[in-house]
Amino acid sequence: MREKQIEQTLVRAVKRRGGLCPKWVSPGLDGVPDRIILLPDGKAAFAELKAPGEKPRPLQAARIHRLRALGFRVYVIDNTDMIGGVLDEISAS
Repeated sequence: MREKQIEQTLVRAVKRRGGLCPKWVSPGLDGVPDRIILLPDGKAAFAELKAPGEKPRPLQAARIHRLRALGFRVYVIDNTDMIGGVLDEISAS
């Protein structure tokens, strides 16, 4: 399975739950997560999508660490089986 397929599955799953999942493009700040997950009731998190078994690059890992240090939820998703659990966790927060 490719990263793009996992990303498309995430976007569809978020939409089914009534949310939005825009791509995060941040000029001048490389390494930010791929997607912002916005769910009903003001629930939000970030998602870095990877092909199965792949890990974030060092700059991506640093950005993830910084966002988490600021109190944000950041998920690294490398399998479509993870998506339901991630969305359930965000919704429950």
